[in-house]
Amino acid sequence: MARRYDPDRRQRIVDAAIRVVGERGIAGLSHRAVAAAADVPLGSTTYHFASLDDLLVAALRQINGVYLGDFARWVERVDPAVPLADQVAELVGETLAGDRARVELEYELYLAALRRAAVRPIAAECQDEMVRLLGRRIGDERTARAVVAFIDGLLLQHLLTGQPFEAAAVRQGLAGVLA
Repeated sequence: MARRYDPDRRQRIVDAAIRVVGERGIAGLSHRAVAAAADVPLGSTTYHFASLDDLLVAALRQINGVYLGDFARWVERVDPAVPLADQVAELVGETLAGDRARVELEYELYLAALRRAAVRPIAAECQDEMVRLLGRRIGDERTARAVVAFIDGLLLQHLLTGQPFEAAAVRQGLAGVLA
């Protein structure tokens, strides 16, 4: 039997892994679940990704690419004449008002790095790139690192608690931290 030429198979597997994590969480990720979601033979998932960590790395890289693209577009709009705290509050508010399932998925994959050493460098790369992008724009990498940490903390707190977003409180809090 001849092998079927399928140049998009690896990408379909990564896309399926992201869908599986979005629907079932990290605990629901398995080669079998991904193969079913991608409509490929089980052997294809293990051929392209020897371990689930390899698959998580590919999924996180893809998610990070989208996230960093969005973040870079925001950074380009950062106006030095407008207080940074105001602009961060706007970013967090827009993120929380957007596709919550997407933000939850991004953080679920990102936080997988806490328990999976293979994923940790990918999460760190994303953080470092955010700091680099913002630091270059505002001219201070230490402040950029604090702002990125503040954004992550706010998003996680709101995702976990479901508390309503209050832009004024965010502006005041970050302005105090930056002072």
